[in-house]
Amino acid sequence: MKIIIAGAGEVGTHLAKLLSQENQDIVLMDADEERLEFTNSDMEIMSVVGNPTSIKDLQNAGVKKANLFIGVTPEETTNITACMLATNLGAHKTLARINNYEYLIPKNREFFKKLGVDSLIYPEMLAAQEIVSAIKRPWARQWWELCNGELILIGVKIRSNASIVGKFLYEVSREEKIYHIVAIKRSNETIIPRGNDQVQADDLVYFTTTKSGIDTVREHSGKNHIHVNKIIIMGGGRIAVEAAQYLSSRHLQVKILEMNKERSYKIAEQVDSNILIINGDGRDTELLLQENIEGCDAFMALTGNSETNILACVAAKRFNIPKTIAQIENIDYITMAEKMDIGTVINKKLIAASHIYQLLLNADVANIKCLTFANADVAELVAKPSSRITRKAVKDLNLPKDMTLGGLIRDGKPIIIEGFTQIQAGDHVVVFCLNTAMHKLQHYFN
Repeated sequence: MKIIIAGAGEVGTHLAKLLSQENQDIVLMDADEERLEFTNSDMEIMSVVGNPTSIKDLQNAGVKKANLFIGVTPEETTNITACMLATNLGAHKTLARINNYEYLIPKNREFFKKLGVDSLIYPEMLAAQEIVSAIKRPWARQWWELCNGELILIGVKIRSNASIVGKFLYEVSREEKIYHIVAIKRSNETIIPRGNDQVQADDLVYFTTTKSGIDTVREHSGKNHIHVNKIIIMGGGRIAVEAAQYLSSRHLQVKILEMNKERSYKIAEQVDSNILIINGDGRDTELLLQENIEGCDAFMALTGNSETNILACVAAKRFNIPKTIAQIENIDYITMAEKMDIGTVINKKLIAASHIYQLLLNADVANIKCLTFANADVAELVAKPSSRITRKAVKDLNLPKDMTLGGLIRDGKPIIIEGFTQIQAGDHVVVFCLNTAMHKLQHYFN
């Protein structure tokens, strides 16, 4: 598959690096030659210096043979224009990164599709939705609903008091199959576990379960119920505003701390009147105490500075705040944030990449996500008739060590997969694998 990515900023560069592992024909295009210097490394990425809104430059990049054209420059108008041109020059599919929620309204999506922009992605809105999800279940580090909510993926930091610590997974699964442990992040290593693996204290463990198994996962992880009502958000960027609007609509008390006075007034005009906007520095301990940080249930550091957000969450932990969330755009800092135990991490690049992945596999992928703290992906796929995945029981499929099946939906009912489970044609299956194994899915599901 030939993929052209226009924009060698953080999103485009990260996406190109991910896709280069999938043996795709990747072209990264940018008008600034310095941004393309990393492509001289061992990664198989072709760099093209050019303007994505130039017909000549697009032709030089090979847009006529492109299966997918992705516009992820910082400028929304550039991305939309580039996709329109790419479609008319022969690109099969196009995707544009936008920053205007209005464009996502169904009738507007159809309008853009007619113009040649097949898909639109708004990372800030997706990040805000991830934040709301994290607030719903604050005891979990990560929370995703798969297969229309019938299966749940939960990432939990395991403490020493958890009942599953020290147990082999085959011991845990002797009981009724309520959940399946699909991935374990331990220090810098991601493990796709088997029966003879053990859960250890401080592991970040990923479970798949059904709605009825959520409380069991929480109890086995040693977690208590946390009720979130009062929230302080540091930083007034687009993610913060989107998240605040979602949360206030759920009747939660939300305060936004924004340093820039002019920006504070602008936010106050945008958001609902029940959201309190405070012009001040969220790093100021006296201000936080004045705003009763000790009485709040969740603290979010959503400024544009990753280091500031990490340190702010560490400071918030000292006030015994049950839930902290940090926006971290520097991927290199994510592992450090996990070691510092700051809570949930929000990374727009990983969120955007997980949605763009949907267009890249021949298998029927309904949804793909990147596990923020783990070098792993989760995908929802439909098993096709006579596909390899349907021929034997799961235990006899000889799945690669870097892949496991977490659950499936059959006739609308969720099933947690066991060794004797036989996948049937039409089943919606949730698959977990390390990043480098994503391309193997086609082999089993097509």
